Amino acid sequence: MTAKTVTVIAALFATMVSLSSCGNTIRGMGQDTANTVDASQSAGRKVDRAAKY
Repeated sequence: MTAKTVTVIAALFATMVSLSSCGNTIRGMGQDTANTVDASQSAGRKVDRAAKY
């Protein structure tokens, strides 16, 4: 293998690692957003029940 080939393979590997990290971050953000929506809805229901009394 030439130095150019090794460099290209290393660059592709680094790109794949960074893209997989982005995928995990985006998935985590989606889960955090869903949890925030659930918590907001739960709080809204509690306020609604408290206002009825």
